[in-house]
Amino acid sequence: MARIVVIGAGLGAMAAAARLAVAGHTVTVYERTSTYGGAVGRFERDGFAFDTGPGLLHLPAVYRDLFVKTGKEPLEECVALTQVDPAARHVFADGVRVDLPNASRAGTVAALDAALGAGAGERWGEFLTRAREAWDRTRRPLLEEPQPADPAPLAREPYPALKAGLLRRPTTTLAQVGARELRDERLAALLDAYAWSYGFDPATAPASAAVLPYMEQTFGSWYVGGGLRALADAVYERCRKRRVEFVFDAPVEDVLEKDGRAAGVLLAGGATVEADHVVSGAPVPALPLGRDVPRHQATGTGRVTVCLALRGAREADAVHRTVVHAEGGRPTVTVLRPDDPALRPDGDHESVTVTATVRTSPEPDAESFVDRMVEAAGRAVPGLAERVLWRHVRTPEDVRRDTGAAEVPGPALAGAGGLLLPAANRSPLPGLYLAGGWSHPGGGLAHAGMSGALVAGLIVEGADFRGSR
Repeated sequence: MARIVVIGAGLGAMAAAARLAVAGHTVTVYERTSTYGGAVGRFERDGFAFDTGPGLLHLPAVYRDLFVKTGKEPLEECVALTQVDPAARHVFADGVRVDLPNASRAGTVAALDAALGAGAGERWGEFLTRAREAWDRTRRPLLEEPQPADPAPLAREPYPALKAGLLRRPTTTLAQVGARELRDERLAALLDAYAWSYGFDPATAPASAAVLPYMEQTFGSWYVGGGLRALADAVYERCRKRRVEFVFDAPVEDVLEKDGRAAGVLLAGGATVEADHVVSGAPVPALPLGRDVPRHQATGTGRVTVCLALRGAREADAVHRTVVHAEGGRPTVTVLRPDDPALRPDGDHESVTVTATVRTSPEPDAESFVDRMVEAAGRAVPGLAERVLWRHVRTPEDVRRDTGAAEVPGPALAGAGGLLLPAANRSPLPGLYLAGGWSHPGGGLAHAGMSGALVAGLIVEGADFRGSR
């Protein structure tokens, strides 16, 4: 069987490694840092623990499939999965609050009608119907199949145009969807928040980004007990059980080429490793190729994450996730308050994570921006200012140090002339494959897992591979 080198130990790369090892290949992972998980990091101090990457899991079926295909123990025997309900509490700039249930369209419509007035829920429901049409048109080519050699059809907008009299008026951006179809600043803010959470600016994101709220509100949000880092632990252990070898603190400086195809890697220090195939989970802009990098998605946005260690117990009616929408110069922030004893020293303390999407260049004035983030989070956490013991801040530059890129890539989106399509899993260099959030089908835990499945399929089945079934 083949010798396969994997660059990086992120979730997408490890998902590919486990599947390839089960297929009988010899797989070695070279990771430039001292640990695995990539962007799925963890910060610990004084008995507090925080996820420094994603805080919730969507489409857990992706990882259920990975565990079914790579061993006897299913995912739920390896991690504790819990549906988050309500899925989110939204606090709007005018003070109105609404709790949206997990994976219940009827419940969401009713909640929006009750909070925002009769008709608001109906407009949101009609929007989700159109979003489903975009989802149905793009699900297979964007999520389950290798990116086509000619991605031009995916550059066209799949979101249906609205009728305006006898004509259809095209909608090209997500912001236009909010203004034309939702006709309520708070509903538009709700829609915008889904885009920002994936790193997309609604003013420039294509209307097809409507699939993001559709996906989350249809398939639900899940929490992994112990934090999302526990999922990285489980995938790593699955790789180890399948005899994947890991070499840490081993940066890859280049991909070796022989006879017009990838033939191994050059490690820092000058050592070379021969391979029949190379799988790279590194950020595409940082690929150690010594040549032009493949086309890739560029959002221009990253995340600031603030880990807050709080004194005092979590109140009984607290919710797991609150989105505080911007007002008066404050950033829109997402506040995560998991009720998880593994993340706090005892019941008289609480771990809270606050995140906001920012432009990666230039970076904001970190201290003042973080102060405004925490001030906004105070609308979600009673008495927050008096409860803070300490805070730990991660900027996009910290993300760059840990992962190789300051940007946080978003899921693949159709439309926008193809600008938001990630790199294809087959690189321009035969024998080199791309996995993880920077490659098809894009960023996010579920999408990274899908990329690993696609890469493994391309290597194992070759030209006959047509995608996941």
